[in-house]
Amino acid sequence: MKILITGAGGMLGQRLAALPDVTALDRRALDITDAPAVPGAIAGYDIVINAAAWTDVDAAETHEAQATAINGDGPANLAAACAETGAVLVHVSTDYVFGGSATSPFPEDAPTAPLNAYGRSKLAGEEAVLRLLPERGYVVRTAWLYDREGRNFLTTMLRLAADRPTLDVVDDQRGQPTAAPALAYQLHALAQAAHRRTAPAGIYHGTASGETTWFGFAREIFALAGLDPDRVRPTTSDRFPRLALRPAYSVLGHRRWAAAGLSPQPDWRDELRDVLTGGPVT
Repeated sequence: MKILITGAGGMLGQRLAALPDVTALDRRALDITDAPAVPGAIAGYDIVINAAAWTDVDAAETHEAQATAINGDGPANLAAACAETGAVLVHVSTDYVFGGSATSPFPEDAPTAPLNAYGRSKLAGEEAVLRLLPERGYVVRTAWLYDREGRNFLTTMLRLAADRPTLDVVDDQRGQPTAAPALAYQLHALAQAAHRRTAPAGIYHGTASGETTWFGFAREIFALAGLDPDRVRPTTSDRFPRLALRPAYSVLGHRRWAAAGLSPQPDWRDELRDVLTGGPVT
């Protein structure tokens, strides 16, 4: 099984690139919006895992065409090339394709209703993959992704903890903090199952189990880092206005993993502990 990783320069892409026996291409090596370049780049590979994405949610509001080129047209280019070669495509998407008004976890087949340009651009990518690769296309939605390096919520909290006596963190947005190493492992497991033809094509939800708010996530970070969690104080989203609307509820259901013979990812607290300690994710 030959696996190609696209978008290897990003947070998730770097974790995927560290997996054994993969070839990893960052944007300099392959720009997935360059349709003529894609077929040659993926030739000879059995599996393509696409982690390339426009991830600046707020900037997408004023640059929707550029975000859609990367998040919509890019996956379409990959899917079209995979359709020609017979390769499987595992494409990473987002919880932002949903509207966020639910009160129980979104199943994989829940109606989509993105609230912002970023969500619309990612939905365009999903639709292209599923349309062009109905039997070999896999869409894995994730959310609240973080790691111990780079720019993300975990590293921001630890940096601010060193500078401020208290932190105000929103407590009215609910979701599933998801560790990049754990998601990379889950994507690799799905790719293997797809290669064995034991995993049905379609949509999966690649998020940690359990749920919390950003406030709850921050308190757990403080506690596991040996800091006083009471330094984190709850507040509401209107205290931190953003250009793009955020869904209030982003908890995703994990029913379809059973159909692939795989277990969902661990509880978010366990993933966080592993990231902070450098422990195993398997």
